[in-house]
Amino acid sequence: MAVRKLAPEEMQPDSFTFSSENMEFVAQQIAKYPPGRQASAVIPLLWRAQEQAGGWLPRKAIEKVAELLDMPHIRVMEVATFYTMFNLEPVGKYFIQFCGTTPCVLRGAGDIKKVLERRVGEQNHVSADGTFSWLEVECLGACCNAPMVQINDDYYEDLTAENFEKLLDDLAAGRPVKKGSQIGRRSSEPLDDVKTLTDPHLYDGSQIGAWRKRFEEEAAAASATTGEAAAATASAPSTPKPAKPEAGRVIETEKADTPAKRAKEGEAPVTSSERKEASDGSKATAVEPRTENAGKPAPQSDKSYVATPSKPSEGRTTAGASTTPVAGTPPSETPARRDGSESKPDMTLDKNNKS
Repeated sequence: MAVRKLAPEEMQPDSFTFSSENMEFVAQQIAKYPPGRQASAVIPLLWRAQEQAGGWLPRKAIEKVAELLDMPHIRVMEVATFYTMFNLEPVGKYFIQFCGTTPCVLRGAGDIKKVLERRVGEQNHVSADGTFSWLEVECLGACCNAPMVQINDDYYEDLTAENFEKLLDDLAAGRPVKKGSQIGRRSSEPLDDVKTLTDPHLYDGSQIGAWRKRFEEEAAAASATTGEAAAATASAPSTPKPAKPEAGRVIETEKADTPAKRAKEGEAPVTSSERKEASDGSKATAVEPRTENAGKPAPQSDKSYVATPSKPSEGRTTAGASTTPVAGTPPSETPARRDGSESKPDMTLDKNNKS
């Protein structure tokens, strides 16, 4: 977005005051909001000030709006310079916003731009008689009827170099002009002959719910002629293939022991009284405690480890010493586990040998 600045000081008027009619509008807008929230009316007040000033916002108009809304001048200035709907420099009597976005360009917007440059001059420039000024803008949302322009508050669509020239001539002469499409298109309907939705029954109400009725009639006819059994037979293969367990197909197996299976085999079902009796704790079978090992200590492991003897004087363990567990040694009589200190060489002997 280009930097938006106020018009030079030599273009700025000395003062700005709302007309009596516009002051009534200002009071109505401020009354829409609770006390202390009147700043919410800043945009409609700026818009009305722009209309009164001839299509643009002078500095004094911005400051006047700030005073009426009890806002700092800089806050209203931020709003006016942010929104491109507010013009910060003088514009012509007919301010033309030319759409130069891709859909319009593909439909010939370049020819419209050449007409503007030849008839009016460069953009942001007011014609010598003050009638026209123009500005290239982004998409205005009428892509179906491209190319198009917005002149003041109205759209003019389906433009060509010829009909746009005539439109400018009529505006300059004060003659009435046709808004919207310039080729007779209604709204955004197709330009050429309509090739879809041409059946008149689509618009007389006869098709509402017709699809449901037709579906029900077809379903009833199919059921009456073939029937469900015939349909099932027709859908089943004439020579079904046996299941192949080795191919991973499911084999029908015997059902689990279920009440339905027991009833099928003739077994009488369990009654509610029998079920209640089975759950009675007082009739449960008593289990006698085991007494064969009473008074005996719990069994202990019959293996333990004993310390391996060594010869510290020689700095090594005894080669013939046993390092396997000794069977039958109670754990309580097993010597304390060695920490390895008895197998360490005697450093004093080494020192003596070296000496």
